[in-house]
Amino acid sequence: MSSDRTVEPVPPFLIERPKRQTIPFVFASGHSGSTYPDEFVQASRLDPITLRKSEDAFVNELFGAAMAHGAPLLRATFPRAWCDPNREAWELDPRMFEDRLPAFVNTKSARVFAGLGTVARVVANGEEIYNRKLTFDEVAKRIEDAYEPYHAALRGLIDETCKLFGHCIVIDCHSMPSVGGPMDNDPGNQRVDMVLGNNHGATCHTRLMNYVEAVLADAGYQVRINNPYSGGFTTRHYGQPRRGIQTLQIEVNRALYMDEQAIAKAAGFAQLQADLSRLIEALANYEPASIAAD
Repeated sequence: MSSDRTVEPVPPFLIERPKRQTIPFVFASGHSGSTYPDEFVQASRLDPITLRKSEDAFVNELFGAAMAHGAPLLRATFPRAWCDPNREAWELDPRMFEDRLPAFVNTKSARVFAGLGTVARVVANGEEIYNRKLTFDEVAKRIEDAYEPYHAALRGLIDETCKLFGHCIVIDCHSMPSVGGPMDNDPGNQRVDMVLGNNHGATCHTRLMNYVEAVLADAGYQVRINNPYSGGFTTRHYGQPRRGIQTLQIEVNRALYMDEQAIAKAAGFAQLQADLSRLIEALANYEPASIAAD
């Protein structure tokens, strides 16, 4: 029997907003999207679980207390392997395409060389994604329909926060594999619990970085600064402390909260979520003037 029911398209992003924003923070989770378009799955040579290896699974839930403490949480719904919002808009690998790319496309970045551009050629473990060549038009549509709306939403939240408080702090929320993979600069290395990135001091003040590090260390976590991740496009692009916008990237070791092979929550999820909720509470209660400047 056929059905007349229409399926509503999934928007490219969702924003969880408090009734009233009370703190100058915006939380963003650009890699936790898990809505995989049918045409993407069909064009891939990989099984669904392998496709999800690049995904920051459940990170939006780990930082879900943001709204309860007076801050918005923006999250992408589209998967990173389909379109990566933590890249420049047009970082594309010409090896993936059947046609010539326009001159404005960045084909020379280190991320493109590694196969991890705005539309990735490989997943995090280095396996090729596609069973065919792509066209520029189909990739341009992904960027226009997903990447650009996500960043428009993030810019809007930053602008709103600056108008309310005079400054804004973006916490860019991510997860990392427990062991460095072939595409990373630390292949085979066991990783610490958390990595904080501020592009080596360029995107947020030292006082804020030290405060977050101290709160996490007090909760018993091993924390490293800017190694192996110092911050991606979001951190570098929006972080302008002199203009009152700070950005701090947080990478959480996946072994703390999930089965990395099955992409499923593990026993440690609830504890980590509670500890990150306490971090958000600590940020909410911290003196804004102390965060705003060294």
